[in-house]
Amino acid sequence: MDETTQVALETMLGHTFSDRELLERSVRHASVCDSRLESNERLEFLGDAVLGLLACQRIYEIYPDLLEGEMTKIKSMVVSRRTCARIADKLGLAEYIEVGKGMQTADELPRSLGAAALEAVIAAVYIDGGMEAAGRFLCPLLDPMIRAAAKSGHQQNFKSVLQQHAQQTVGQTPTYRILDEKGPDHAKAFRISVELDGRKFGASWGQSKKQAEQAAALIALRELGVIEADDQGEMRIVRARANGQ
Repeated sequence: MDETTQVALETMLGHTFSDRELLERSVRHASVCDSRLESNERLEFLGDAVLGLLACQRIYEIYPDLLEGEMTKIKSMVVSRRTCARIADKLGLAEYIEVGKGMQTADELPRSLGAAALEAVIAAVYIDGGMEAAGRFLCPLLDPMIRAAAKSGHQQNFKSVLQQHAQQTVGQTPTYRILDEKGPDHAKAFRISVELDGRKFGASWGQSKKQAEQAAALIALRELGVIEADDQGEMRIVRARANGQ
């Protein structure tokens, strides 16, 4: 890694490293290493824990009236791979990841690499500068995600929201129907729809039954008017409709 790249990364992270080899390792993918111990995988492991602790601390501080269950739901969304990938995209972290020649030919790196690299750089900052340095870098990125998760009212668990809505309005439990499936047994995709109170809702494909059911539940919630997209495309609960009205 050249000096210009190091400085750019340090500027992004808001931390000047005493150990710059640590910084270099944080963005080094296993595909470029003779040994995986030289890659960012061990840092990723530690960074996941640091991320979880800081997320819990900020949720605890921002929402003093929330109980454990609600805080846990928000945390699960904030520390998810999807959220980490979004933060990495926002930072432009992917352009700094060092990968092997086989991956350099791809037009775009998998978003999972950005999520993993984010956790690794979190660990690098933590090791080099302590929790205070990690917090200075991460908390300004986490806080909007935490508030968005709390505001949404669903934390991406659309099946749970639909279940509660169904019990409150019609006293029934939604039924999930597998309409189609494709692919080999080890990588099968499913097309699933929801039925509730005699009504059939739109279907959705997913890479697992769980994923397809969540997507189908979201379709049902949107058709019922319980959830809608805001101006940024984020889903939020707008109201619990009573008795289908």
